[in-house]
Amino acid sequence: MKLSSDQQLPTSPAPVTSKPAQTNDAGQSGRETTALSARQQLDQLQLANRESVMARVSEIINRQGNAEILLDVRGKPLQVSTAIGATELAPGDWVKVMRAGNDLQLLGKLASTPEAAMTRALAQRMPWQQSLDSGLAKLMTALNQGVIPELSPGQLPAARSPQPLPEAAKQALETLLGRLPASNTLTPGSGSQSNTVQQIRQWIAESGLFAESRLAQTPSAALPDLKLAIGRMITGLLAEQSGDAVSAFNRLTPLATPELVKAPLQFPQSVALSPPATGSEPTSVGQTLRMLAGMLNRITVNQLHSQILSARGGGEAAAATSTMLLDLPWVTPQNEPRMAQLRLEQHKNESSSKGDSGKRTAISEWRLNLSVDLEQAGVVNFEVSLRQQEVSARVWAEKQDTLKQVNQELPLLRRSLTELGLDVTDLECRRGSPSYPTTKLEHRLVDTRA
Repeated sequence: MKLSSDQQLPTSPAPVTSKPAQTNDAGQSGRETTALSARQQLDQLQLANRESVMARVSEIINRQGNAEILLDVRGKPLQVSTAIGATELAPGDWVKVMRAGNDLQLLGKLASTPEAAMTRALAQRMPWQQSLDSGLAKLMTALNQGVIPELSPGQLPAARSPQPLPEAAKQALETLLGRLPASNTLTPGSGSQSNTVQQIRQWIAESGLFAESRLAQTPSAALPDLKLAIGRMITGLLAEQSGDAVSAFNRLTPLATPELVKAPLQFPQSVALSPPATGSEPTSVGQTLRMLAGMLNRITVNQLHSQILSARGGGEAAAATSTMLLDLPWVTPQNEPRMAQLRLEQHKNESSSKGDSGKRTAISEWRLNLSVDLEQAGVVNFEVSLRQQEVSARVWAEKQDTLKQVNQELPLLRRSLTELGLDVTDLECRRGSPSYPTTKLEHRLVDTRA
């Protein structure tokens, strides 16, 4: 196998040896110290023997002969030495390494493809996602109570008091909150009403998933969109900071929601997220910026995740040809932010009959999964399948009382679907929750073996 540069690859994996701690001892004692140092570093990474893992090249320290490379392995830095040979590495590359005793073996590096670029961007943001409902709850606190300014040189923490949000950030937040749908505006049986349909369309369009596309079509600094509104809030907060605020923001570590760290690519989440805390104490400007950065990451992860799943659709028979993953925030009658998770897939199947040309035509089947955690009803999941005019639906409820209530409402749901001109083939309610798929990133590697 050859690289794009037409250089012949080595016939065995390139060894990458962990750089040991320096020692002045000689002989067997020195060798034991070296081995122990390498083993300790690998053990700290919780990397078992013969286990492989993806790592990011953070820095190339020496390019002459044996290179010193700084890897980011599972969020921890590891300095290694290796003879690069025909496998060229650069900062930002993703490589696959395997532990072999107290050494690492380089198995390959991520190929330069559009999906690989999206995978790298996704991997960088996955550990730093902030749940949107939790973030919005804290932003409501900032709107009502202000934010604590950063410490000035020589200033004591107790001397700081909350200050109102900058006007630009305040306006962006007020506009965003004013456009969030409220649960009491969507009543059972109103799905066919034009105002309800328009509200749902607006809800999805302004979710942030289509931010860049909408901005390209309608360039406007005030375009209503969740992702763009978060960007405007960040800009408003940074405008009040001294020095190079943009560089300082890029160095911030985004705040992450623990549940999203545990299962970053499971959508919808199988475990309900912790309810957002309301009435909390004001946070500092820095903490607010970190939280906003985490919210941006969450939306961007959904965008990249959707693109990767859609890109795979053409090559796998059972895979959806198009996938959209959306977090849809809403507010309760008490003005508390909550969130629904929507997964929309398009599957194309061949028709059983042939068209005028003698070829079988493709029929689209749309599958919708909606997960929402209601305060009294608990977690409710909806699975809907639409194929031409045929529709089937299944509702999952975790609480027995909710299951009973949904069963009582099934006739109303059937009647509403029929009034839309649909043929209801199946309609049922089950206790529990469905199993949602977890995406596995496929690292397409440049093999380092012939």
